[in-house]
Amino acid sequence: MSQLEGNKLAFIGGGNMAFAIISGLVSQGLSKESIIVSEPWEVNRNKVASLGVPTTTDNLEAARDADMVIIAVKPQVCKSVCEEMRSAWGHRTSLPIVLSIAAGITLGSLKNWTKTQDGKTAPIVRAMPNTPALVGEGAVGLFASEDVTDEHKKRLDTLLRSIAKAVEWVDREELLDVVTGLSGSGPAYFFAVVEHLIASATALGLPEDVATRLATQTCAGAGKMLVDSADSPAQLRTSVTSPNGTTHAALETFKKLNLDQIIDAGVKAATERGAELGESLGK
Repeated sequence: MSQLEGNKLAFIGGGNMAFAIISGLVSQGLSKESIIVSEPWEVNRNKVASLGVPTTTDNLEAARDADMVIIAVKPQVCKSVCEEMRSAWGHRTSLPIVLSIAAGITLGSLKNWTKTQDGKTAPIVRAMPNTPALVGEGAVGLFASEDVTDEHKKRLDTLLRSIAKAVEWVDREELLDVVTGLSGSGPAYFFAVVEHLIASATALGLPEDVATRLATQTCAGAGKMLVDSADSPAQLRTSVTSPNGTTHAALETFKKLNLDQIIDAGVKAATERGAELGESLGK
């Protein structure tokens, strides 16, 4: 937490992702007094307050003197929140770094919405986390505006590694849509696969509770092997595939049914939808 010591962090929005980040920061020793959370819903405020951090319903109060502002609101309200915050920064000679985890909202929109009356703009970073961040196992893609410094990036790395095991910067904003299609939406793909594995095994006679436990642990164990092993996914697949064995039979069936094309089409559809949402929400 050394990169964040002495910084004032303001969270605009106190929902699940903000709660996960704050929990990670506090558990790793960051001072609770250095964090403030603005959240309109009492149930969310109470949940965040249970961590021992100050809360408010006033975005201006939270953002006014912050060194870093984390925008953790729904994309549909991001514009109004940004325009409200910038009115709190008129007295400042330099603006805080802004981290947005509002899905789809482009850097251009964020810059425009946070520009002060005298033309100052904040250094802004867009982040695309995923839901495993809620259990400290997230993956995050990031894109920065040109005025974001290496020091800013170090601070954000520290912040996001409180919830993520993979924190990856991309050099073109449109690649965040690919990150969305890969890791942002990716957990749902795995849930769907496990769901169908359970259904297949149950249809073949295995009790559903047994199939569920076996399928979920298989997914968890395979994921740990992917993370811990130096081997590539292709190498790991090959190592458990005996010629003409059971795994080979299944994989050959997947191949005949064009599983690779199905996955390609799905990731592409999610990527394109992310771009469409960014365009429509930024208006």
